[in-house]
Amino acid sequence: MREDKRRGRDGGLVQIERMIEVTIDGAKVRVPEGSTLLDACKKRGIDTPTLCFAPNLTPVNACRVCVVELDGARALVPACARTAEPSMVVHTDSERVRSARKMVLELLGSSVDMSATPNFDVWCARYDAHPERLGTPSRAPTVVDNDLFVRDYAKCMLCYKCVEACGADAQHTFAIVVSGRGAHAKIATEFDVSLPDSACVFCGNCVGVCPTNALQFRREHELRVAGEWDESSQSVTKTVCPYCGVGCVLELHVQGDEIVKVTSPSDSSVTDGMLCVKGRFGWGYTRDAK
Repeated sequence: MREDKRRGRDGGLVQIERMIEVTIDGAKVRVPEGSTLLDACKKRGIDTPTLCFAPNLTPVNACRVCVVELDGARALVPACARTAEPSMVVHTDSERVRSARKMVLELLGSSVDMSATPNFDVWCARYDAHPERLGTPSRAPTVVDNDLFVRDYAKCMLCYKCVEACGADAQHTFAIVVSGRGAHAKIATEFDVSLPDSACVFCGNCVGVCPTNALQFRREHELRVAGEWDESSQSVTKTVCPYCGVGCVLELHVQGDEIVKVTSPSDSSVTDGMLCVKGRFGWGYTRDAK
């Protein structure tokens, strides 16, 4: 392990990263102290499936699809939240890990519509998961109560990412909560009122972190319903938001000659992937100007 201080050019002490070594699938990997096992897996070049994890949110360990086997641990551990420690020995593709991931994918796919979840089919093929053998998801209502985004409850897997983004991790609005318990649990507003009547400020950060497309832009929803949504034909252009001087980085998703949705990269030092209502949704004038 390296020392965590060194002498700078002016003779003063400066902080540097302390490195630790872990073993991932037989190979030794050095990562900064405080890194997670998921960070170590990424450095090792291992593609670990994640759903409830986002680099700009606090891990909540809800989906368990990223579990790995740790020597000396009784149970499998979530790679997204478990901190790497010196001399850890981790297995990411053991029979136990593959069986657990297969079970998680099948349980999710049989209870929630994962058709719009990126990489879900790829993961099912990788782990030989067949959600249909456990049943098919029941159809839940799609709530359309505003002009900016919709809530498709058939796709909600209760990952809590929207709750975290609306709460202390980003927006501090706390307009989104988990209502009910067990099988009756769902994501809702306070007192289950419509979004326009809630504390929601329509920043859309919940939409930005949703892994299953349960929250989606109103325009995207309209195009999907009409059978006109074509992600393969879309271009993504990075620019800077023109509304104020903060300098938020935007990714404009364009289909044809229309901006259909706006995102921000989670690794942006300005936004950390979060935007305000203007930056994310304030692009209607580009259509009106035609």
